[in-house]
This record gives sequence, structure tokens and C-alpha cells, in this order.
Amino acid sequence: MEITSAAHYDRVLRYFDEDGDGKISPSELRNRLGLIGGELLPAEAEAAVESLDSDGDGLLCVGDIERLLDVGEEEKLKDLREAFGLYDAEGCGFITPKSLKRMLKKLGETKSTAECKVMIRRFDLNGDGLISFDEFQIMMA
Repeated sequence: MEITSAAHYDRVLRYFDEDGDGKISPSELRNRLGLIGGELLPAEAEAAVESLDSDGDGLLCVGDIERLLDVGEEEKLKDLREAFGLYDAEGCGFITPKSLKRMLKKLGETKSTAECKVMIRRFDLNGDGLISFDEFQIMMA
């Protein structure tokens, strides 16, 4: 599930780098975000670049993009761990049919233990009848 490769960062940089100088200016950031449906005011673009700019040149380099994306990935992982913890109420490190049934009930959905076993079987890659965090990550991807 790791998307944080050097090629990925370079691809992101090239997408935003309209003039091909290897850096992203505030105006390039605004323009490209606009093309994909985002909106950033000029002052917001300036502030975003300023906060991420590691060498003080007023532009973003590939290292700045890498740090930005890594923080995003860390945040996603943290959110996934919190969600997993809701299902792993027993704290055993796995989602069991019993814990899945309990969580679904909290969410207003009534399932039997047998139905929960079937649901788990769909994403249980190692066949142990449980969902590990790794399997949960794959399921949520």
C-alpha cells in the first residue's frame, strides 16, 4: 500500500510544475489545483508555499512535496488505526466475529455471528478467521 516512492513524488512535482523549472510556485499551485476542482486564493497559495518551503526560495521542491505527502500518509495511517481500534474493542489486535457483530450493532445493523464470520472471510487473507490491521488496511484501500 506504500505509495511514497521517489517516482511518485517526481510525478506530483511534474504535474504542478508548469514551467518545468523543477519547482512549484504559488501561482502554479493555484492553477493546477483549479484544474482538478480545487480553489486556493492567491494569499492562501503564498501561505501554503511559505509554510512548506524548506530552503526559503519561495518555491516548493521535490523534498517539500515528499514531506507534505508523508505527513498525509501518516495521518491516514493514524485514522485507520483509530477506526481499527473501534472494531478491536477487546484490544487483541484483531477484528473477531464477536467484535464485528458488536460494532455493527452500535452502528444500527444487526448481524448474526455466522454472518459476521462470512463478512470476515471475504477479507481474511491468511484464513485465520480474524482481520488483522494489515488486512483491514487492504480492505479499506
